Amino acid sequence: MDTSQFAPPTEPLTGEQQEIRRALRELLGGRAEAREGRAATAAPEERDTPLWTRLSATFGLAGLTLPEEYGGAGRGTVELALVGEETGRALVPSPLLATTVLAAPLLAALGTPAQRAALLPRIADSTLTCALAAPSGTALALGLTGDNTDGDWSGGGRAGGIQAARAADGGWRLYGEAAQVLDGDTAGLLLVAAHTGGFARSRTLLFLVPADAPGLVRTRQPALDRSRSRATVQFRDTGAELLGEEPADVLGALAATGRAAAVMLAAEAVGAAAAALDRAVGHLASRERSARSPHAARHRLADLRVQIGTARSLTYCAAREPGPGPHGGPLALAHALEALRATAEESLSREGEEHPYLERAASDELLFGPARRLRARAAERTGLLGEEAA
Repeated sequence: MDTSQFAPPTEPLTGEQQEIRRALRELLGGRAEAREGRAATAAPEERDTPLWTRLSATFGLAGLTLPEEYGGAGRGTVELALVGEETGRALVPSPLLATTVLAAPLLAALGTPAQRAALLPRIADSTLTCALAAPSGTALALGLTGDNTDGDWSGGGRAGGIQAARAADGGWRLYGEAAQVLDGDTAGLLLVAAHTGGFARSRTLLFLVPADAPGLVRTRQPALDRSRSRATVQFRDTGAELLGEEPADVLGALAATGRAAAVMLAAEAVGAAAAALDRAVGHLASRERSARSPHAARHRLADLRVQIGTARSLTYCAAREPGPGPHGGPLALAHALEALRATAEESLSREGEEHPYLERAASDELLFGPARRLRARAAERTGLLGEEAA
């Protein structure tokens, strides 16, 4: 069966970018095949650490967007999208999202010279992994589903959240908890968004907490997508170090990180959707060999091809223009998540079958969506469809 009619179109890339894609796809091809046997959704302690080390050494994934002075690759958002598409295709369980995409940019943007010098090279050489802990959810902290300057989402004065208080020795102590923290149970360093100050000086700051800090309690949570480890993280009078110095535009840095994260997540979803489409095409070919030729299914797969292609185009437009424009990350992510869910549902071969693509779609919508809120946020930021966004 000729499957070319169902293959999603590719975005124009430079020769170097095409070579990165080819090499990544070749290296991760075995993971994609093993995925069907659930190897790609193993528990974090069973992750292929040598693979992550190799990806970091060969492609610079751990420090992909970090400056070269810290051992990073100095790449941009387009390369981030390209890497996300290929790792999403293979559903590779790795620290890429939590460490490279969420934590590293915040450390680079807000850290003091000493903090950057101490931490960024360790991230770049893959010896340090990180997690971002935000009490009201990562999506809101990053400004993906709402304005992170609107309301005190980090906990100010309310039950719950995370509070930061000055200690007698001049340091900081944290109290409270955050749930659904990506890689929160395995990361060597936590970046914690916490509220501090009274009414007049109420503000959100970021703090550094090492994995062995006294008073830190981490509990792994069940997850729909077993390739994305999540945990509840509690701070019980836990010592912490302020990230950077005051005053700092913490909320602005979180929003900027969110725009890049949305692009990478969208690219991951596009890659996973393309792999799910391949699976659906295989099921269709099997049915046709058994003398059942479902023409309606062929039309459905063609429609899905267009949907994935649209999501891919939006993703790379957002990668090339990462600001809050009309083709921003939240809009691309909304389209990509819907394409992934639709394609994953189409590729189910039988009722009750375990399906890692469907698990990824459901998990990402819970953590970073839903799609309707991502669209509303995109409309709000661009001033389009203001009444609908409100």
